[in-house]
Amino acid sequence: MAAPAERARPTGPLRSRVAFAAAHVVPLVSGDNTPGRPAEIDWESTLAFRRHVYSWGLGVADAMDTAQRNMGLDAAATRELIARSAAVAREEGGAVVVGVNTDHVDAEHLTLPEVVDAYRAQLHFAEEQGAGPVLMASRHLARAAESAEDYRRVYRDVLSAASAPVVLHWLGTAFDPQLAGYFGSDDWRAAAEVLLQVIAESPGKVAGVKMSLLDAESEVSVRERLPEGVRMFTGDDFNYVGLIGGSEVPEAPQPPRDPSSARQHSDALLGAFAAIAPVASAAIQALDEGRPDRYLAILGPTEELSRQVFAAPTFYYKTGVAFLSWLNGHQAAFQMVGGLHSARSLPHLSRIVELANASGALEDPGLAAARWTAMLRLNGVDA
Repeated sequence: MAAPAERARPTGPLRSRVAFAAAHVVPLVSGDNTPGRPAEIDWESTLAFRRHVYSWGLGVADAMDTAQRNMGLDAAATRELIARSAAVAREEGGAVVVGVNTDHVDAEHLTLPEVVDAYRAQLHFAEEQGAGPVLMASRHLARAAESAEDYRRVYRDVLSAASAPVVLHWLGTAFDPQLAGYFGSDDWRAAAEVLLQVIAESPGKVAGVKMSLLDAESEVSVRERLPEGVRMFTGDDFNYVGLIGGSEVPEAPQPPRDPSSARQHSDALLGAFAAIAPVASAAIQALDEGRPDRYLAILGPTEELSRQVFAAPTFYYKTGVAFLSWLNGHQAAFQMVGGLHSARSLPHLSRIVELANASGALEDPGLAAARWTAMLRLNGVDA
């Protein structure tokens, strides 16, 4: 194992980028967190992890995909998570945004007005807690919409009810195959036109866009066309180093950029950052100091780790996030709600250990080695 990297917590807010870590939930070890059962959450450990993220200067994106929305986190647990996480944000003085969806409705099919009502119910709850809303892509809307105009109408009606600007989340099919054809097309270029129309039709209602298509070209294309005041939050866990670095880090791999564009980098809202919060913080601190070479040296090696965590089938990436949380001592056991800790193989997890070690993502390499060795022995591997 490599020696632990020396990381310094920031002494003030991060300046050069806005960065949120999409946090996971820690299950109660003694709970019945088996497939199909309501989530039983270890609130002490779950909220302590959010405090850990805040201590590194990052914001928390909660009740998002990383928290197992639609994959083990039921509606009641989601509401409690949002309320508790917002309270911790107030205590810590940290920034928090939370997912707003339609998934509290059990019916598989909804009419478009019912989709609007479901969105609005969660939107109002998030606002009541004092959390910034992220309008997630809705499976109900994907089933009900028959045209691009249906998407525009639903988002227009939902955004009209928002009391403050929100973030729009465009989630690709790698994360959720049920979202095929979102914004009215399987072609990202056509879908992007609809997204931009949604923003234009509700001026002042959209604070940013989180794109999770795992396609850097599409993100840069949309980023350069966003109206003034609307941020691009990268959700690309494959290509975030270059997308966040932008023109300040030209050595980082990234698609061609328009040098005349006012948008030369993305901000961040990433599940990967939950797994590597100290590393992500150190990299952004380097940008704050005007040291792009240092940024690339710190964050560059983590991208291969993230690609392993988010490898196909990508929607099981949550297992890797929880695994790294366990290796780093943020939870007592490698368990997940819904029994999802069984979703990745030992060879897959072994590669995560190797890449986390190589990229400085292990906060206590000795603890990580001891826990991994014990897990191997439990599974019949002589370590």
